[in-house]
Amino acid sequence: MQIDPKKLIGEATEYDKKRSVERKKVKDWLKSVSAFANSFGGTLIWGITNDDEVVGLENAESDAEFISETIKTKIDSIPKVNLRFHMEDNKKLILLDVYAGKETPYYYVGEGNMTAYIRLGNESVPADNITLKRLVLQGTNRTYDSLVSNYKFKNMAFTKLRSVCKHNTGKDFEDSDYESWGIIDEEGNLTNAGALLADESPVRHSRVFCTRWNGLDKASGLIDAIDDEEYSGGLVNLLQDSMSFCF
Repeated sequence: MQIDPKKLIGEATEYDKKRSVERKKVKDWLKSVSAFANSFGGTLIWGITNDDEVVGLENAESDAEFISETIKTKIDSIPKVNLRFHMEDNKKLILLDVYAGKETPYYYVGEGNMTAYIRLGNESVPADNITLKRLVLQGTNRTYDSLVSNYKFKNMAFTKLRSVCKHNTGKDFEDSDYESWGIIDEEGNLTNAGALLADESPVRHSRVFCTRWNGLDKASGLIDAIDDEEYSGGLVNLLQDSMSFCF
């Protein structure tokens, strides 16, 4: 991950600039370490201001050691990082490359709390409950779809899925396909994917909102919607209803 710090303008999603290494307010930069590891990676740069003035660090070697030790004690789990120096205008900067982690979530530990951060625009913000659950699943190599649902397989019908499968592949949907498609797990329990693919999905937030607008431009203070529909139910229904609305 090679960058030219001098060419950066302000702070971006994948970069975070710091004038100096805050030793008393480590949360100021550790939350970005957590956010980068929980998101898609990024680089922290010390020794440059938000106005792109290169000020350098007086004791970069000591600062680098402090950064390394603080990450070990204040971030759980420890993400993969690359700490390096960079000379600019005869001034030494520290660059910390933080790579997207596989063992999410990565927490900042401080003030008696553990907080997982994510990157939102040019800020590092606490992950909300839904995002935190996704990070937990991601860290265990699981997805929402693969989790066992609260519903029973025997109470669900999949006639529409079978019909669509036959129409598109020319092959019958076999009973063994329920497990290979992830509709049930190896023990025969209905997964969330199965609940979403059932003819009458019991998942209440399985919905699609469709709106047809008058023209191709945004409305100028007036409501230019011609018609709209809200569809709910299984994913096969949602796909077919949405396609019908569009065409």
